[in-house]
Amino acid sequence: MKRFIGFVRKEFYHIFRDPRTMVILFGIPIVQILLFGFVITNEIKDAKIAILDQSHDEITKEITNKLISSGYFILEQKLKSNNYIEDSFKKGNIKEVIVFESNFEQKLEREKKASIQILADASDPNTASMLTNYTSALIYQYLRELNGEFINNVQITPEVRMLYNPYLLGVYMFIPGIMAMILMLISALMTSISLVREKELGTMEVLLVSPLRPLQIVLGKVTPYFFLSFVNALSIVLLGKFVFGMPVTGSFVLLMIESMLFILLALSLGILISTVSDSQQSAMMISMFALLLPTILLSGFIYPIENMPAILQWIAYLMPPRWFIIIIKDIMLKGVGLLYVWKETLVIIFMIFLFIILSVKKFQVRLE
Repeated sequence: MKRFIGFVRKEFYHIFRDPRTMVILFGIPIVQILLFGFVITNEIKDAKIAILDQSHDEITKEITNKLISSGYFILEQKLKSNNYIEDSFKKGNIKEVIVFESNFEQKLEREKKASIQILADASDPNTASMLTNYTSALIYQYLRELNGEFINNVQITPEVRMLYNPYLLGVYMFIPGIMAMILMLISALMTSISLVREKELGTMEVLLVSPLRPLQIVLGKVTPYFFLSFVNALSIVLLGKFVFGMPVTGSFVLLMIESMLFILLALSLGILISTVSDSQQSAMMISMFALLLPTILLSGFIYPIENMPAILQWIAYLMPPRWFIIIIKDIMLKGVGLLYVWKETLVIIFMIFLFIILSVKKFQVRLE
């Protein structure tokens, strides 16, 4: 029995001495619990909206103040006319527009009824549904308070309209997210494993002493994955369009160019992972843990980034899929051009150069 206890004690020592094992046992569960606990929520918080008030009377101001003071919404813009609504949605700054009709208060007093139009960006159908439900609930709550002041009951009717996805199809949300996840995982994972395999087998040194330059070696390893990933991207878009009815409202050429940029980003990230990995197993674990969960949780793929704590929102800015998903949705659903997605495109290009520079420096250090 003493021998068995001694053996168990030795195993504990081995576990505690290995930092990687400790991270897997305690670090990963803690991070997952924190991420899932803060990210997975059905609540709306600080959603950016715009208001088009064509009446500018006391009641429209009171309704606006009630919406903003609720804590669910942030007034991002006050629009001057209907002509600015579509442009505001395409810029991606707002999720909802509330339109008050002309002579709102007068219609309530004379006709005992008035309408409020609620326009929502349904490219994310879950968020759009929650936003319109919250807005309608606050309007009805104000209406109950207002009917206490009027002798005869008045009626305010919220008219909800979903833009870009009128039937609230979930496929409009999942195809862009799945496309980003597949391209990121396949490109980065396969590239990192391919390069690490050469180091594990000892053939990387053979390649380095060959007439090929290191840059040519790396390009030769990643080029096949670039073309194969592009075929994946093209297949996803075509399947989404012809099988699931996902529209491609904008330029198909621009969509493919943006996809190629994202594939280059994923490949450069895979190269960086290969420089810090000693084995295929470690490369796979880094790729899966560093790419899979953040792509699902922190990219806006499923859960709105606006609902997350501030620190996670800042981390989300570092997630490459976040920017690509915005680009895909804007091109496919809103039909925008480069004029509206140039900022996200520049972020992706910047990340490509950053990962390549870090990879080159790390590669040189490892050679020394």
